[in-house]
Amino acid sequence: MPVKCQLSQQQYGFTLLELLLVLSILAMAASLLVPVLSTLEGPSFNAQVREANNLLNFARRSAVVSGQVAGIEFAVTEHSGTENNDSRRSSTAGGDDDTQTPSESGMTILRRWQGHEIELWYESDSSSLREIADTLLIEFYPEGGSTGGDLTFRQGNRETLIQIDPFSGRVTVP
Repeated sequence: MPVKCQLSQQQYGFTLLELLLVLSILAMAASLLVPVLSTLEGPSFNAQVREANNLLNFARRSAVVSGQVAGIEFAVTEHSGTENNDSRRSSTAGGDDDTQTPSESGMTILRRWQGHEIELWYESDSSSLREIADTLLIEFYPEGGSTGGDLTFRQGNRETLIQIDPFSGRVTVP
């Protein structure tokens, strides 16, 4: 008597258990990925604040060493993401910003810092806190002093303060 083999029927599709397993894996991956994507603007903000801090310290040292008033010009781009079409660029962009620019008063503007998608607020000892919409000039004197004040950088819910002592010119990030 011959033995007949029954051919199994092919399955088309997935079981409910397989679908639930794949969906739960995707949900776990999404829960790990969403916080990472939401903090992508953080490194850019930190880099811009570090650059501003380094430029201020550089201007302070340059003024004392050269015996001439030195300054850093802060420029803020529009918040829409478009850049201004003028000659002001960030010092890290290279180009002509490595040269020193004398101003009308004989002071040397060493570098120009340009913020992108960032708010800049300034408060001096004699004035109240105000937002910088165009440019701000911070000067350092050969004797060690400066125009001084507090620079507040804001981007979204992030905020950092840089303090410049008007008497010593010391730049600190509290």
